[in-house]
This record gives sequence, structure tokens and C-alpha cells, in this order.
Amino acid sequence: MRWGVVVFPGSNDDQDTLWAIEQVLCEPAVRLWHKDTDLQGVDVVVLPGGFSYGDYLRCGAMARFSPIMEKVIEFANRGGLVWGICNGFQVLCEAGLLPGALVRNRDRRFVCAMSYVRVEETDTPFTHLCRRGEVLRIPIKHGEGCYVADAATLERLERNRQVLLRYVDSNGRATREANPNGSLGNIAGVVNEGRNVFGLMPHPEHAVEKWMGSDDGLKLFQSVIAAQRGAGAADLTAVAPGH
Repeated sequence: MRWGVVVFPGSNDDQDTLWAIEQVLCEPAVRLWHKDTDLQGVDVVVLPGGFSYGDYLRCGAMARFSPIMEKVIEFANRGGLVWGICNGFQVLCEAGLLPGALVRNRDRRFVCAMSYVRVEETDTPFTHLCRRGEVLRIPIKHGEGCYVADAATLERLERNRQVLLRYVDSNGRATREANPNGSLGNIAGVVNEGRNVFGLMPHPEHAVEKWMGSDDGLKLFQSVIAAQRGAGAADLTAVAPGH
């Protein structure tokens, strides 16, 4: 399969993401510049972390209008896999590909630390190699990572099983203390209703080898590869562990 990593002015995790894909996973990847209008035949698009366009106006607000995003939105609407990490998650929310928004952290401070997240659902291309209830150790680094949405949207996310990752402690408990940014419902990552667009605040590309302190992020990358090469998203409920 072929990965595409979008590079905006201000992206700073694009090289880390490409390194994880090309050097650790040994998968082909292409750089997609923000002014490009061709996705170059990729199978999955990744919007990496960073500070696209300097986070002017608000995080992701300007990146949403990049020429490349028109193609990303078309790709997603056709069922293509799109993955937004940290700033990429913010861009996806601004673009309307994911519900809700990311706002300033609860204590209004930038947080950079290891976090624990619990896998809530495994019938997606991004999580199907995980176990439901499995706790992953993945770092976070953000100032605007507090996920918010109105009550109706939150209820719909829970009802449709669109919350894929939730902040927890090391024992898997979703407590206030385990929530690093004040996200409603301890939400760390959500998927769209079609289950082909995924956004999360933690950085799996920084947790792909043991020397990084954790290689738990590798499971998310490997899930995408397995989904593309194997059954595909439509059949994941039949093959996902825990189902």
C-alpha cells in the first residue's frame, strides 16, 4: 500500500510520521505539499501534528482551506482512509470530516507527557489489531487538545461507537486525573460515521519502537496496513479481535 503524508507550513511531525512509515514499517510513502492538487494514488492520507499556518485564527482553521484539503475531503467522501494526528485531528474537525472541536487545555497550559488510552472499538481499519479494552501507552504534546462537542453530538458518538480511544490511567480507568486536557468524556480519538476518517490527539508515530519508551503506537499503523491488504474496513467486524 502507499501512504501520503500532508505537509503544511508549520507541520513538525511530518518527518517523524514518514520515518515511522518508511523506516520502521518499510512501507512506501509520498510527501503531499499543502498546495498540491493530486494525491498521487495513495491508499491512506495522514495529516500530521504540528502548527499548520502557525495556528493563526485557531488550530487547523487555515489549513482546512489548503488546496490539498479539497482533494482530501473528496478522497474521504469516497471512502478513502484519512488519519489526523494532533494538529491533523484539529484540521479534520475544522474541515467537517469529524464532529466536535479541539480547544485550549483545561489548565490552559501546553502538556507534553506519556498518556494512557483505552481502545474502545476495534471494528475500524485503524484499531482492528487491538483488543477492546486494551490500554496503549502513547505520548501527547499539545496546548489545544481538549475535545468538546454539544450534548447531542456526544450522545450520538457514544451511541454509534465512534469514540475509539479514551484517556485512562495505567489500570484502564477513565478518571478525571487521567484526563490530561479536560476532554469531554475523556475522549482521545474519534472516527466518523463511515469509520474511514480517524482523529486522535496522542502521537502514535512517537511510539513505534521500544527505545522511544513504548511501541504501542505501532498497532495503529499495522491495523491500517492489515485492513488494506486483508479483509478491508467493511468486513472488520467479522475478523477483529474481541468481536
